[in-house]
Amino acid sequence: MKKIKIILDENDIPKKWYNIQADLKTPLDPPLHPQTKQPIKPDDLKVIFPTGLIKQEVSKDRYIMIPSEVREIYRIWRPTPLYRAQHLEKALKTPAEIYYKWEGTSPPGSHKPNSAVAQAYYNKAEGIERLVTETGAGQWGSALAFSTQLFGIQCRVYMVKCSYEQKPYRRVLMETWGAEVYPSPTTLTNAGREILKNDPQSNGSLGISISEAVEEAATHDNTNYALGSVLNHVVLHQTVIGLELKKQFELLDKYPNIICGCVGGGSNFSGTSFPFIRDKLLGKKPDLQIVSVEPLACPTLTKGEYRYDYGDSVGLTPLLKMYTLGHNYVPPAIHAGGLRYHGDSPLLSKLTKEGYMNALAYTQQEIFEAAMLFAQTEGSLPAPESAHAIRAAIDYAKICKRKNEKKVIVFCNSGHGHFDLKAYDDYLHNKIPNGMYKKIRTYASL
Repeated sequence: MKKIKIILDENDIPKKWYNIQADLKTPLDPPLHPQTKQPIKPDDLKVIFPTGLIKQEVSKDRYIMIPSEVREIYRIWRPTPLYRAQHLEKALKTPAEIYYKWEGTSPPGSHKPNSAVAQAYYNKAEGIERLVTETGAGQWGSALAFSTQLFGIQCRVYMVKCSYEQKPYRRVLMETWGAEVYPSPTTLTNAGREILKNDPQSNGSLGISISEAVEEAATHDNTNYALGSVLNHVVLHQTVIGLELKKQFELLDKYPNIICGCVGGGSNFSGTSFPFIRDKLLGKKPDLQIVSVEPLACPTLTKGEYRYDYGDSVGLTPLLKMYTLGHNYVPPAIHAGGLRYHGDSPLLSKLTKEGYMNALAYTQQEIFEAAMLFAQTEGSLPAPESAHAIRAAIDYAKICKRKNEKKVIVFCNSGHGHFDLKAYDDYLHNKIPNGMYKKIRTYASL
């Protein structure tokens, strides 16, 4: 009999995060100071980050201990279940086995609190009273609002304007947990005022919201900045996903052939795949396929350049070596607001450049087709971001059917779509434009 759900015990929650920097063949290119363009020093980051997170950002230790206070909060929703999507398999008539790691069980409904709880903990430990951040679709903002409420820290969120308007109930959730939420760009910061001066009708972007949040953090002594993706310490925290997933596959006596995940900045996908990429780096699993999936409206990995660029739109952040479409790029207002970022995690970018993973890009129509099939077969409603990973898993399963290959496919189902019903309503009533970058359709080969 097929095992449909693989559940771990609370004792199986990882006690350490995995740091892939320890296993890279060559070191990561250092971030550069935004003014001097020289490698940034840890002390330069103290204006917006606590020392505990700065140490994690630059650490080369393979494993970093998870504080007991953080692990205790993880117990609210972790370990998360691994499901076999047998009804989806049946609908596709594929010999492939399809699994998904379900991160939508957390109170905010996504993988994001894996890092938000840790960031709130380290800031509280150093006496920080306020955290300010950006959010796209609102998954990160709600995760940080949830976490700061637990630690008694004030929270302000700059939410990308188009998502603020598309997803009002994400704002309500953040406000329920005590956060202030503003549609970005705003008139509260120099960065926001400059953007509005040049484009009064700006839909906003994650890069713009980051500029506003960083500016506020840098100009208030009691305030730090919290980032929901991209940076090394964020993807470090997310490795609880992949570490649990490895243990779950060990219980099944299986190992995946293909791992898929949606990518905006890269946190959920990095967290899922890095513990497995270690096996590839060590030569143990050379044939493992690891696939990033992004929107064609913001195809950083499939159309971007691998170079240094700012992490924000105005140029306040350090320059990062990553795949980028340019920090001034403002993507179309697609419903997958969490994937509308001009760049990617430097670690994910480096591993992509070196050939350890590849990338696919899809239109909104394609990802909602996949989301509908998944909802109608497996029951749960995925976030538009997560539907990108579902689309790739379906396409690989179809290839397995054509070739009669019984491969094991797994994807990170990074969050639920309960606050995205407007997006599904638009899809059901043919109101969703495809939203494509420069009208160019680009795929890596499946």
